Amino acid sequence: MTADLAYYSLVAVYSAMAIYTISFVAFALDLAKRSGDAQQAAARAAKAEAVSTASVSRSASGGSTVVLDRPSGGSGASVGSGAGTRTKASSFERVAVAMMLLGFAVHVASVVLRGLAAGRVPWANMFEFSLTGTAIIVGVYLAVQLVVNLRFLGAYVMGLNLVLLAIGTVNYYVAVSPLPPALQSAWLVIHVFVAILGTAFFAIAAGLSAAQLVQTKREQSKLAGLRVMDTLPGAERLEDLAYRIALVGFVLWTFTLIAGAIWAERAWGRYWGWDTKEVWTFIIWVLYAGYIHARATRGWRGARSSWLSIIGFAAVMFNFSVVNVFFKGLHAYSGL
Repeated sequence: MTADLAYYSLVAVYSAMAIYTISFVAFALDLAKRSGDAQQAAARAAKAEAVSTASVSRSASGGSTVVLDRPSGGSGASVGSGAGTRTKASSFERVAVAMMLLGFAVHVASVVLRGLAAGRVPWANMFEFSLTGTAIIVGVYLAVQLVVNLRFLGAYVMGLNLVLLAIGTVNYYVAVSPLPPALQSAWLVIHVFVAILGTAFFAIAAGLSAAQLVQTKREQSKLAGLRVMDTLPGAERLEDLAYRIALVGFVLWTFTLIAGAIWAERAWGRYWGWDTKEVWTFIIWVLYAGYIHARATRGWRGARSSWLSIIGFAAVMFNFSVVNVFFKGLHAYSGL
């Protein structure tokens, strides 16, 4: 029975990856359509401006004064005017979201099947952590959609999710095995789940920060040809969203650090032992604490703020991919 459940879980994983791939392609096509629509809007605005200028010139030569009412946005499409420039979802976007929802449902089913096969929560090794973590990233992204429209990040979320899920499934897959004694605790559910949840928020914040860097260049006319950015929020709005989402992740990561210390005391008789995993968890906390402090009190805005957010998420990925696999210590539970 255990082997059958584990097999069905793996089938569901590959099925979810196939569905996510369709969603990623649809999101990418939607970005291409956004770019085309923005380019057409800019061309129409330029043409209207030329017609207005010609009318003014003819009126001036005729000796009469003509006052023309022009749109408040001026000529061309407004840079970074955001989701307000697109009131209706494209067919590509609707397909992408539908496939994401379907893939998420299949993905969650794979997590549940793996948990039933193991008889415990499915995050005791690298494969299970990858399986659950990627599902939570998608779940958090969908939940955030209820508050703010971040569909322009769909291709990023799906691309990141596919890469992490593929690496976890192909390189880290292990058969179901019993928990080591140190992991046989209720803190496994609390500590690891909150850590994964915090990682999901950091991932979305990093995507927004990367978009902010591009949008900043766009607003400085250094990437004038990148019309797709016309349909995204402005750099300041992207920075604000990244900060708010990273702040939620930071709160969760703080709890992760505290819960890990409590669990360490119960498992090994000390709260802190400078284990490699503990050190990197603290480094990540310091990076995001610096990011939040610098932006809130030191006035760090723009590129400096964005790079701190991206570096913080890079440290999270290093902690997951390199520290878990290549560094030995009390937290060496990769299962490999």
